Amino acid sequence: MSTPPLSKRLVAEGIGTAMLLATVVGSGIMGEQLAGGNVAIALLANTIATGAGLVALILTFGPVSGAHFNPVVTLADASQGGLPWREVPAYVLAQVTGAFGGVAVAHVMFKEPAVFFASRHERSGLAQLVSEFVATFGLLAVIWGCARRRAGAVPFAVGAYITAAYWFTSSTSFANPAVTLARAASDTFAGIRPADAPGFIVAQLLGAAAATALFRWLVPSLPQDAARVVDRIPDADKSSDELAGSPETNMKTVLFACVHNAGRSQMAAAWFNALSDPSKARGISAGTEPGSRVHPEVLTAMHEVGIELDGVVPQKLTDALAGTATVLITMGCGEACPVVPGVRRMDWPLEDPKGKPAERVREIRDEVRAHVAKLLSEEGWAKA
Repeated sequence: MSTPPLSKRLVAEGIGTAMLLATVVGSGIMGEQLAGGNVAIALLANTIATGAGLVALILTFGPVSGAHFNPVVTLADASQGGLPWREVPAYVLAQVTGAFGGVAVAHVMFKEPAVFFASRHERSGLAQLVSEFVATFGLLAVIWGCARRRAGAVPFAVGAYITAAYWFTSSTSFANPAVTLARAASDTFAGIRPADAPGFIVAQLLGAAAATALFRWLVPSLPQDAARVVDRIPDADKSSDELAGSPETNMKTVLFACVHNAGRSQMAAAWFNALSDPSKARGISAGTEPGSRVHPEVLTAMHEVGIELDGVVPQKLTDALAGTATVLITMGCGEACPVVPGVRRMDWPLEDPKGKPAERVREIRDEVRAHVAKLLSEEGWAKA
């Protein structure tokens, strides 16, 4: 399945966000009407509906747009290369527009006096702002943590987390700038005063940035999984390597192979993922006799250019793995490299950096980058 065109992804983001806000605001109105003045019961009804709705909506629209429904998720995804920056404004506009549309629909369904009316629900003070920071930090931590290994669990994890955060934060976990803006136009149980919205949004942006920075440090290979936020690719339970080469997608996969998968191939895959358009192609690497770790001199050289490989572990090059590739690029494994029918094969005669002086390792690093840049330019896979 190919990546849907931007127009379809924007429609999915807009409708999904609208349905999310209709759920949040509508369940708040219904809960308040039926609770007989018991705020705890009203909040419980609002919580259950929102958590369940999130799971359903992410599962529904995830394979189309990624089911962000949230500007901070979109910004975090783009910051790690999962979404081209040029698409971010359109995503955010679709989310905000959809959010206001969802509020309007909820008001019409419950015969509210106006389609939009400014909320008088005060949510001010340091406690509320800290709550929004914590709520959004936790949301992005859950997304990044789950997307690494079991992206198919993200919808359930997000729904569960938001359900919990409704109750352990004093702000009831907005954790979403689009939601915050739209709820400021609803003078109902779920509303927020327009004057309080800017502080919430700043706290949300800071929380998302902090969580993304933390996981980027904890998991240096995080950008390799950014294209899977939140649930964009079918068969999300597969590993990122399996997903990258799945014949069910039009995502092109380039497999870089050498002997130990501890030097040249790791450099090449890292450069490829740093320079390529993630919606078109990605790189993976493997070795015929994988080592236990990436060579220290390679870690140092790549760190110097802002690419961290500390958390990367060499993997075995098998015929099955090679068969998932669109292009197989070998780097010195000679006759041990598999030949796979139907898979285009190239060879880059690059020197093994193991044990070389730092200056020579830097030269090899730059040679690898030049090869990768040329390939991306020839194939039209480079970032815009």
